[in-house]
Amino acid sequence: MRPFLSVYGHVSIDQIISVKEFPENNTSVDVMEKTLKMGGTATNIAFIAASLGTPTAVCAFVGTDFPKEFEDTLKEKNVITDELIKLKDHYTSMAMIINNSDMDQKVLFMQGPQGCASSLNIELTKNARRSEYVHFSTGEPKYYIELMDKLKGNRKIVFDPAQEIHEKWTNGLFEKAFERSDILFCNEFEARSAIRYLGVTSFSEIRKEIAVCTKGSKGSEAYFDGRKVTVPVIKGRKVKDPTGAGDAYRAGFYSGLFRKHSHEESLIIASATSSFIVEAVGALSNVPTWDEVMERADRELTRIS
Repeated sequence: MRPFLSVYGHVSIDQIISVKEFPENNTSVDVMEKTLKMGGTATNIAFIAASLGTPTAVCAFVGTDFPKEFEDTLKEKNVITDELIKLKDHYTSMAMIINNSDMDQKVLFMQGPQGCASSLNIELTKNARRSEYVHFSTGEPKYYIELMDKLKGNRKIVFDPAQEIHEKWTNGLFEKAFERSDILFCNEFEARSAIRYLGVTSFSEIRKEIAVCTKGSKGSEAYFDGRKVTVPVIKGRKVKDPTGAGDAYRAGFYSGLFRKHSHEESLIIASATSSFIVEAVGALSNVPTWDEVMERADRELTRIS
């Protein structure tokens, strides 16, 4: 199957913990709930996009400890996994995600082989060369910039460094990836680093084919070569866990494009997709169908039509 989308990023094991409040230094608090889930930026985007019917490949490195049931789950959703590479002498990346009662979040993360990909001397480009969109998220900046150079051509390059923008990316590295990309994704906290790296005073000054900034419960905004589009938040039921909401947003965006919706319509579809994910614990616990997404998106899509 030829992928419409190829996704680079972490394929991880997520341990999600709920507490009433975060502990002070050198103190402890009781854990109210603990869940073990398949996660990681590449996993979440690829799984949700494929669940919505978008042919999607995941391009990532894991250790031999990656659970077989997780791999089987990806294949059951028709995620293309021939470039999900298992490496000896490496542990799969792992995230310990801690949510408090206000849905604030803290994360402890072990990089695994995705964080040192350039040292592996393995080029994962087979699926990306056949894709219309190539999404670069968390992982080693040097490796991704090298791949961006090799993938220039008849495809859109999307740069989405996520939370690693603050620690893995530097001014020079960020500028290189930004120059090689067509689309930028970030949230409002990550945007602060992007603004600093690019030497501008606000997100609205960032010039890309599309630059998207998500703002949680405040919705999101996008700039199409500088033209602002405000995307409203589409509400579902009660919010239980924000883990993966941003990844779902991106998956919804690509799924809209795959089905020939405009960029602006696809951002509304993105918002509707993320509204399902926050209703359950874990990024992949409440993945909607395409029809469910479109039912929630319908009102806003009608408004702009």
